[in-house]
Amino acid sequence: MEYIRVTKENLEQEHICCANSNKKDIQVVSKKEWLKERFDEGLVFLKSVERGKCFIEYIPAENAWVPIEAEGYMYIDCLWVAGSLKGHGYSTDLLNACIDDSKEKGKTGICILSSAKKRGFLADPKYLNYKGFEVADESDNGIQLWHLSFTKETSKPIFKDCAKHPHIDEPGYVLYYTNQCPYPAKYVPIVEAIAKEQGIDFRSVYISDKDTAQNAPTPVTNYALFKDGEYVTNEILSEKKFLKVIEENAGG
Repeated sequence: MEYIRVTKENLEQEHICCANSNKKDIQVVSKKEWLKERFDEGLVFLKSVERGKCFIEYIPAENAWVPIEAEGYMYIDCLWVAGSLKGHGYSTDLLNACIDDSKEKGKTGICILSSAKKRGFLADPKYLNYKGFEVADESDNGIQLWHLSFTKETSKPIFKDCAKHPHIDEPGYVLYYTNQCPYPAKYVPIVEAIAKEQGIDFRSVYISDKDTAQNAPTPVTNYALFKDGEYVTNEILSEKKFLKVIEENAGG
């Protein structure tokens, strides 16, 4: 498999793997705008030459849009291989490329979000364990920070307190999201419309800058839903799934 590194120079010409192939689709536009502003901060987006979900996206931890303390680490935003591209060792290719690049840049390790059991939009813990990663920290809502250190002397990364203990002092539903993932651009308006139709107390909070993301009340900033101050899910909800969440939390 050959791989392409997406940069500011070729961003508009390249397919970004996980979104709609239509370049004018709001998901594609929002994600590419987010990427465009991150390349100067050290973000790397490496993808297969073949069209499909096969890519890795990583950035120096000090510039990651997550509330962690991880000095010297590279943070993996997303490692995703799916569909017909699974089972060919491409995940290993991409991860090894990240490791080699991180070492060349003087990093002391890499880290990524996961959980004890596989959750949507998070790395597979079985795969991480197989590749030598270990759990460095865990939040109250079960999100884990996994790390692969390059030396024994490397300190473990940790969550900031705001992420370690996810909670907000606000009634009703509150949804935090960014354009780091393309899907919120499509699905956030859907849940906003449903909430309005249902007469539900709902507010969406668009995280538009790194500082806000690094101090967010949740480990997962791409998409995080709260109800009456308590964390509900990081899964990006379709209309059907959001209605189910409403039903399950009715009166709660």
